[in-house]
Amino acid sequence: MLEKYEGIIITETPYGDNSKIINVLTKERGLIGIMCNNVKNIKNPLRTKTLKFTYGYFHIKYHENKLSKLVDVDIINNLKNIRNDIELISYMSYITDLTYQVVKQNNDSQIYSIYISTVLKLNEQKNPLILTNILELKYLDYLGVGLNLTSCIKCGSTKNIVTLDPDEGGYICQNCYTNEKLLSPKSIKLIRMYYLIDINSISDINIKSQTANEINYFLDKYYERYTGVYLKSKDFLKKINSLTA
Repeated sequence: MLEKYEGIIITETPYGDNSKIINVLTKERGLIGIMCNNVKNIKNPLRTKTLKFTYGYFHIKYHENKLSKLVDVDIINNLKNIRNDIELISYMSYITDLTYQVVKQNNDSQIYSIYISTVLKLNEQKNPLILTNILELKYLDYLGVGLNLTSCIKCGSTKNIVTLDPDEGGYICQNCYTNEKLLSPKSIKLIRMYYLIDINSISDINIKSQTANEINYFLDKYYERYTGVYLKSKDFLKKINSLTA
């Protein structure tokens, strides 16, 4: 039976001389593996529609628990701005690889919503670092290592919060503070905002680079400490950022 799903190609793997297998993250069913027969043939109209990051409606012969078969793709958005910018494509590669790792652990439907909303804002050329940090922060819950952003991680107090510690995993109040690295009050406030914000509602992002970099550093340390996720695309992104800094 022919079925139609909204989705985006997040991985592609060669199969034989002219075919490939794609993993499509879909709105309706999460991750679907799809066999694409003969799509490497230069005359095949699906050749350009089965490239990584293709975002569209996928018409497939769906098979549960085994590979489905691709019939056609209707492009929703060609993500032209991302594809034409080395920095944006680097961010796109990283958030896509991260999403794949998250979905393999937790196939919650909200992950697709977070991911595709971030991709579309990235294509609108909103600040890529801030968008990526918002996505990273929201994914922590699905990885089972969410931050405590309601009260002191040590005593439960909601008053006199002085920092947010990546090693402890949450807020630390003045009474419990020892020698943890201090985050600026602005960064503490923004991290909570990142966690709560609806990505679709973002129209403009104006944050000083020093604050944005502090938040990014915090999230890097937290991911290293708690998630066990290591991605080559993250290392490449860091290299690109060092060149454009």
